[in-house]
Amino acid sequence: MDAPVVHFEIPATNPEKLSGFYTGIFGWKIEKVPGMDYWMVNTKSTQEAPGINGGLMKKMSDQHVPTNYVNVTSVDDWSKKVKEAGGMVVMPKKAVPSMGHFAVCLDPEGNCFGLWQDDPSAK
Repeated sequence: MDAPVVHFEIPATNPEKLSGFYTGIFGWKIEKVPGMDYWMVNTKSTQEAPGINGGLMKKMSDQHVPTNYVNVTSVDDWSKKVKEAGGMVVMPKKAVPSMGHFAVCLDPEGNCFGLWQDDPSAK
């Protein structure tokens, strides 16, 4: 098995206020990404500490839910696997420049998850 959860995203109506909530109760370090409506969430004290980091973003709709991203070798190949297994790809492959590609999917019961592929050449 080599498809770990590597990132999470939390949608928020008021990201600045919600940042204070998570910082206050868990001590997470949350910083706004310059030029984007996105905040990086660091949940770990060191790189070696267990757990994953994530992001906080402006909620895009009432149906926008927290999403866990699974690391895969190819977003294209895994999107096909999702469909073949009865799931849906609700946001097709998109690039995050210089970082990688992602897609957002639903499992057969409607639970949201993302696929993430590292790719420093993404444009």
